[in-house]
Amino acid sequence: MTNTVIEATGLGLRYGRRRGVWALRECSFRLPEGRICALVGPNGAGKSTLLLLAAGLVRPTEGTLRTQPRETLAYVGQDKPLYPQLTIAETLRMGSELNPRHWDAVAAQRIIEAGNLTPDTRVRTLSGGQRTRVALALALGKRPRLLLLDEPMANLDPLARHQLMGEIMAVAAEHGTSVVMSSHIIDELREACDHVLLVAGGSIRLAGSLDGIRSAHRMVTGPTAAVADLDGHTVVEARTAGRMVTALVRPQGPVDGRTWQTDDATLEELVLAYLRAPDAPPLTLDDALGSMGART
Repeated sequence: MTNTVIEATGLGLRYGRRRGVWALRECSFRLPEGRICALVGPNGAGKSTLLLLAAGLVRPTEGTLRTQPRETLAYVGQDKPLYPQLTIAETLRMGSELNPRHWDAVAAQRIIEAGNLTPDTRVRTLSGGQRTRVALALALGKRPRLLLLDEPMANLDPLARHQLMGEIMAVAAEHGTSVVMSSHIIDELREACDHVLLVAGGSIRLAGSLDGIRSAHRMVTGPTAAVADLDGHTVVEARTAGRMVTALVRPQGPVDGRTWQTDDATLEELVLAYLRAPDAPPLTLDDALGSMGART
């Protein structure tokens, strides 16, 4: 049985002076230990709120959320707060003093050195990308069991993003760290992640292993006149171009290969189809217990 690092049941958070605006509502999912999870969705969907809840920085309005103890998780928010008057070396020393039992100086220093940062440089003089490195060094130095990252690469150029992503993945693989990372750059996540959480409209639309979710869907292309043949399947989205229709479906049995050309769906195709079709039924794959049971 696989251990679970996050488990949400009916999770919801309501904001506002009269707590009338729901940022998240009725969210249920499990994240198995050791996964690298892509947290995707449009702006305002609730991704940052979900990470804040998982980090224990806000309390839910409804439902439950089981996650890791505060001392075994690390969170890097979009603003990456650091003490501007401290040097990089002083910042890392502070991290060591706050986490004396688990501090990994080698992992923290590796992130700093890879960015060619000088230890005696003060944080206030750093660029946005350099601050990102220092914040990640603090997080990884803690050697967390669960690492939560909210748009960590947003202010980095493509080369720096690629390098830093590789460094994060190397440390995670070395220590078996579970990672949840939100980003708008789907290709970047596709290469690094093996689990997906798609949030839209404050609810979970997709949750499960990337392989499991892709296996549950097919992209099919065929004549518009034959679209009635898809009635026995769950059609997430169908797009018509002339006499042909292309649809993302969750097959409920064999798809007629004489009529329909079928292909695997990419992560980008899955995400875009579910975002364009907000009324499509969500899909949660219960990987956490080693099964592939779907809840729709």
